[in-house]
Amino acid sequence: MKRTKVIDCLNQTTPDENMYVKGWIRTKRDSKEFSFIEINDGSSLKNLQVIADTQLDNYEDIKKLITGSAIAVTGKLVSSPGKGQQWEIVANHVEIISSAPSTYPLQKKRHTDEFLRTIAHLRPRTNKYGAMFRIRSELAWQIHSFFHKKGFQYIHTPIITGSDCEGAGELFQVTTMDIANNNKLQVDFSDDFFGKEAFLTVSGQLALEMFALSLGDVYTFGPTFRAENSNTRRHAAEFWMVEPEMAFYDLDDTMTLAENFIRTITNEIVNTCNDDIQLFARFVDKQLTKTLTTIIQNDFVRIPYEEAIQLLISSGKKFDFEIAKGKALQAEHERYLAEDYFKKPVIVFNYPKTIKPFYMRLNNDHTTVAAMDILVPNIGEIIGGSQREERYDILLRQLKEKDIPAEKYSWYLDSRTYGSVPHSGFGLGFERFLMLLTGVQNIRDVIPFPRTPKQLLY
Repeated sequence: MKRTKVIDCLNQTTPDENMYVKGWIRTKRDSKEFSFIEINDGSSLKNLQVIADTQLDNYEDIKKLITGSAIAVTGKLVSSPGKGQQWEIVANHVEIISSAPSTYPLQKKRHTDEFLRTIAHLRPRTNKYGAMFRIRSELAWQIHSFFHKKGFQYIHTPIITGSDCEGAGELFQVTTMDIANNNKLQVDFSDDFFGKEAFLTVSGQLALEMFALSLGDVYTFGPTFRAENSNTRRHAAEFWMVEPEMAFYDLDDTMTLAENFIRTITNEIVNTCNDDIQLFARFVDKQLTKTLTTIIQNDFVRIPYEEAIQLLISSGKKFDFEIAKGKALQAEHERYLAEDYFKKPVIVFNYPKTIKPFYMRLNNDHTTVAAMDILVPNIGEIIGGSQREERYDILLRQLKEKDIPAEKYSWYLDSRTYGSVPHSGFGLGFERFLMLLTGVQNIRDVIPFPRTPKQLLY
């Protein structure tokens, strides 16, 4: 008999004589003649109630089962007299697949996020994390669907690279050499696997640009790595990035696409994952529905960096980090603009060139670059992007100004020689998008197996 998922049972429109479901026991209560078992197979936030009675051959064994045990049930799907559920299954056979021990750590109570992070292999069985990772799966699908509908080509960019895209030096080194007890300066990397220093990528952008200059509109979506010794709620060492790159786009085109991307996908997730989103709206962030509705229904504000700085200075609010022209905006500044001042997403553009990477296009004022960040409530920056510098001589000059050896990026400079065109792109932190959609405050709680400093459980 073909197995039916719990969500399909719950969405049935008519009773069914022959149902076959499998799942894990969430709760169970026994009476003299019946056991009321709620099972879930991960397909739905809601559980499916199973009625097992004394007529079953293995009823005494069924009574001994506890939360976490796995069973397969054959029976009739019938209307349920109980509140909050339309259907239940009256079992005519229950197979015990495995019986959980009394040490099963998930009990019928609310566990802290800190505790659940220590058992990441079991936390998806909780309502909150089951909902989280269903949303994560749907979000990934919606992202691919968005770009596919717009004619973008999906490019698999390398995870191992010899280039530091951001220029910050926060790279995880990859090597087959035994350098643990050697001074790095004395190591000859010509003997290493790749014949040179290699690192885990911080971004697929530079490689993606090469394909944009051939295929037009392209994107990549995959893991990136930053060896940033940060334990803030917004940072992880391994995280996923969505990075589109578009030929013949300027900064305005890119800001329009990025805004449309966030608003469209937010709307899709609200519609397709409503039950799971509502769990977070009830128990995690009471303002979540309002926040998501504001994003969907309102145009984003667009202001230049200098205007953003002036708004922050004149706000009268005391910030932990100094506000000054020429300095990067901190999370508290970004959140003030999005949450308190404008009360909706904000796009800040035209940043000082001194605080941005070498590849961003120099504006006519020669002091700012065509860069933009999208700031959203509760998170701060969720997207960073720019028009890329397509002019060979200016790109070369910017490399020199930042003391970056031009020979390391000869292949990148070469792309500005053969048919260079204006092009642009952005990067979205996938996990930050999940935090926005769910109201969850810590990035560790939107990643299946979080990697942060001094934390590597699996």
